[in-house]
Amino acid sequence: MDSVANMTNRETLINTFRSARARVGICLLIFLVAFGVRLLSWHDTRLEVGKVQTVVTGDYKRVARMLMQGGLASFLSSPPPAEDVNALLAHPPGYSILISLIYSVFGESDTALQFAQILFDGLAAVVAFLIVAELFTTSAAFIAGMLAAVSPQFAWNSVLLLPDSLAGLPILIAVYCLARAARNPRLVTLITTGALIGISCWLRANAMLLTFFFAAAALLLVKRERRWRFSLAVIFGTLLIVLPLTIRNAIVFHRFIPLSLGAGQTLLEGIGDYDREGRFGIPHTDMGIMKMESEELHRPDYYATLFKPDGVERERWRLTRGFGVIRRHPFWFSGVMVRRAGSMLRLERSRLISTDPPVSHSLVVDNLRPVWTNSPAELLAHGVVSPQTRAVFTTNGEALVLTGDSDNYGEQFLSSSIPVRQSSDYVFTVPVKIERGRMKIGVRDSSGRVYSSTIVETQETKSPEDQPVLQIQLPFIATKDEQVRIALSNEASNPPNPVAQVGPIELFELGPARFLWTRYPRLLVHGIQRLFLTAVVLPLAIIGLGLLIIRRASRALIILSVVPVYFFCVQSIVHTEYRYVLAVDYFLFALAAVSVSWVGHLLMTKIASFRRASARSTH
Repeated sequence: MDSVANMTNRETLINTFRSARARVGICLLIFLVAFGVRLLSWHDTRLEVGKVQTVVTGDYKRVARMLMQGGLASFLSSPPPAEDVNALLAHPPGYSILISLIYSVFGESDTALQFAQILFDGLAAVVAFLIVAELFTTSAAFIAGMLAAVSPQFAWNSVLLLPDSLAGLPILIAVYCLARAARNPRLVTLITTGALIGISCWLRANAMLLTFFFAAAALLLVKRERRWRFSLAVIFGTLLIVLPLTIRNAIVFHRFIPLSLGAGQTLLEGIGDYDREGRFGIPHTDMGIMKMESEELHRPDYYATLFKPDGVERERWRLTRGFGVIRRHPFWFSGVMVRRAGSMLRLERSRLISTDPPVSHSLVVDNLRPVWTNSPAELLAHGVVSPQTRAVFTTNGEALVLTGDSDNYGEQFLSSSIPVRQSSDYVFTVPVKIERGRMKIGVRDSSGRVYSSTIVETQETKSPEDQPVLQIQLPFIATKDEQVRIALSNEASNPPNPVAQVGPIELFELGPARFLWTRYPRLLVHGIQRLFLTAVVLPLAIIGLGLLIIRRASRALIILSVVPVYFFCVQSIVHTEYRYVLAVDYFLFALAAVSVSWVGHLLMTKIASFRRASARSTH
């Protein structure tokens, strides 16, 4: 009997080892796929991401440099340097601390920062696999992990110089810890869960109240006496991480600021987003908020920044103004919250991996001679102007002034044909001054395929005469010997009839294109990413949710819904962008994976039954 028991134990250990080794292999595969997809996204966008949220990114970097120069003492100094007040108040310091650490090791390299984010985001896809594996079959977990790995939404946000993708990783690990604690409740695990939420709060303040939702989930999941202890452990873990930041804010600013300012700003902008008629007189942009405050409070200096001077007082004024609207119109605002929560179920229309590799040469053309150039007079003489578009020259003749028609996306101007050579890197330089509205400038071939494009628009704070001249660069790789053209078109301009001044356009040949072999994996990834649409993923997620309800899988329902429910209930109160609620997508993918796995299992069962029936009939 002992020998039989020993053999059984040995087989159990062997099977457990094989299962663990297989799981490690799957985790490694998911991470490599996620890393590869994000690497391609970085390759596509490395020349463009620096133009996204430049003011916000500048605030993070300014605090990072302050930390590098003065260390912890500068972080706790009171009062802080006047020029850094806005940056210190606007955001939690976690992302700036990470930037300072990376800059200290690698120098001021945005590439190093992006690669760190790519690594962390790849790990997030692995954690998504582990969460689903804790609740369902390995096949469902593998699908969830691969969906997170290939998702264009996560790939795009991981390369932006913003903390949004990073803030999701600790939340995912916290959900994994919660899933583990549901099976084997331990105070240490639940304290760790709360601490991870606190770490996320250091990166983005959106998760500030998430700990209470996790505490409620722990109360429902743990089936033990005095289970309230486990619930309080989550809150304690979060306070352990967040309180040092609250205390620092009290020391530096002499105010109670739990994490950072911004709630009042986003509350007002959120109201403005849905107040289409403007009946509350609340704008929906940062510039609009500053302008409103400077006028209504008779403080012209408020028009400079959101939080300097009097950041705390202005935030309280904003909150008072916003809650006043909510009190007077509770049903309207409830409808706003429902609509905003519904928008969180839609996938962001993110940039897909390009099927063609991007330009790999430097775009600095100071020492190069153009292979083609057209003055404003030549542009008008050889190009094609839309019949409803007005084209004149500036007084000195140095620019062509185009006044677009009222068509939202109509083409306004098309240059003459320009010859290019196959497999070569090129860049057009286009000096443009947008006096009114918004236009798109692009490069396209003779078949109409767009090689490169960008949108240019007026700066809200400047008059038409003071608008800057933008030096637009349009890099591209010629796929064959052909003719290309520069095209200017309307881009849903508001106001309509945009006005643009276009200077001399030049084309530079940068050299032979590289990394052309990446076209093959790009084609595969691009084809898969085209399926990441709300119309595809959301129905699958709803089916997965329905399956869990039918099967009464209460543990899985609670664990997979705690984060989305939090964002639906809390984030829906204020202005929301897709990047704020990225974490919700992981759980949509998890539910979709449950649905796909169930369909696959059903098909496999039917096929097996058919084969058995066929085998019996032959005998």
